[in-house]
Amino acid sequence: MEPSLHGAQLAAKSSEDDAGMDRLSALPNDVLLRILLRLEDAAVAGRTSVLSSRWRRLWALLPELRFHSSREPRLIASALLAHEAALSCLDVGAEDAAPESVAAWLPVAARRLSGSLVFTNRVPGKKNANEDGEERGAFELPCLANATGVSLDLGCLGVSVPRAGVFARLTELSLSRVQFRGGPCALGDAVSSRRCPCLEKLTVRDALGPSDLAIRSDSLRHMELADVRGLRRLTVVVPALEHLTVVACFYHHHPNRPVANITARQLKELRWGDMFDRRSVQLGKMKHLQCLCPDILLVYGSSPNRSCIELLRCFKVIQKLSLTLIYPPDIDDQPYLLGDMKILPGATFLHLSLTSNGHAFGASLFHVLRLCSGTRKLALKLFSDSLEEQNACPPGCICVEQQNWKTEELLLNQLRELEITEFRGSENEVTFVKQLFKWATVLKRMKLTFNSLVKESVAERFYKILQSFSRPEICMEFYMYKDMMEVLYAPED
Repeated sequence: MEPSLHGAQLAAKSSEDDAGMDRLSALPNDVLLRILLRLEDAAVAGRTSVLSSRWRRLWALLPELRFHSSREPRLIASALLAHEAALSCLDVGAEDAAPESVAAWLPVAARRLSGSLVFTNRVPGKKNANEDGEERGAFELPCLANATGVSLDLGCLGVSVPRAGVFARLTELSLSRVQFRGGPCALGDAVSSRRCPCLEKLTVRDALGPSDLAIRSDSLRHMELADVRGLRRLTVVVPALEHLTVVACFYHHHPNRPVANITARQLKELRWGDMFDRRSVQLGKMKHLQCLCPDILLVYGSSPNRSCIELLRCFKVIQKLSLTLIYPPDIDDQPYLLGDMKILPGATFLHLSLTSNGHAFGASLFHVLRLCSGTRKLALKLFSDSLEEQNACPPGCICVEQQNWKTEELLLNQLRELEITEFRGSENEVTFVKQLFKWATVLKRMKLTFNSLVKESVAERFYKILQSFSRPEICMEFYMYKDMMEVLYAPED
């Protein structure tokens, strides 16, 4: 790191102004290093060497180095070679880096690093690893023997994992926007207990390949696979696994059934937002499962919710069931799909996320609650980007045809807690909440949070309306946003 001329001029002027007095340099090394750590970039820290001989090698003792926007990979390699202290954190940012530029500094980092590595390759216009099918070249990931955490967002570059070596201290590994090379089993072997004996968290997002992923680990507790394109077969043998997420991996280019075999007896949370077929996806025994989150449920549409319903049929009782219901914006001439769902697992806690796109949604929520009437806590989240969405539904829309839910009987005689978030005050919302109070005969507590766009005058009006539905034994709390903070709302009398 060479000092800049401008920095030297500033240092000279400072010396003249202080008449040779340099009180800052008299501070102990540990204090000066704390000062350098607060600088935004390692290159800036390196330029302090022009201040005096006292500062010349201080930057090389920093336990953390950050290069936020590096266009010269050779300078990173040179800085790492000159660095003298144990490196607990290396954070590198790049703009549209080529694979050879990453290969220039990464092997040096592997030898010096004893903590976490974060690399972010920012590529304008590139959102995923295979949006145009282009192969952008690849580099080989070295064995990071002493790294404790590795997070690589490669900006759609290709990478081949090392076929030998042990990541002895690695506990967390995250790979994003990456194209895997080097054979179908390379990644699974690299993260196995044999190669990563301490790995606890594995995240692979927006990746191209591998087609056959087999993960066998005794240490993994959290694993997320999201948008891994090209995946045909998944094998997970992880006895200690507690959280598993599989989202949009089997959907891509696969008309055939997904093939997966999951052995995770300690699993507590399963999020499966993907194709599912009980004939080809084996979940094994999950006696400790507490939370189940299946794929989205389309209320109307041309594609049945077969995968989601298939997964739900695998469980009879669950502590927390999280469902996402979506109304497409245009539902004209589309069949109603929720009728295919005849049974739900018994759930103590039911979490419903709803995107209504302005449509009347009471019938769909009534259907879900009737199938899960023994729930003790209900959380309803109403997704919306604007307050005007309530007027998006055109006159004569088929969503208003199903009105029987307002008169049919429903007894929610176990429901004691109700949470509603993103409440905007649409007619559909008010009508449904009113019905909820009728069904929930033993309700004890309701917490309602207004949408952040709701003004205080509007919140006051709906506060009074909702209070009129209540009963004396129900504790009601209202919240709204002020200065981006959620605060308790209680209008003045």
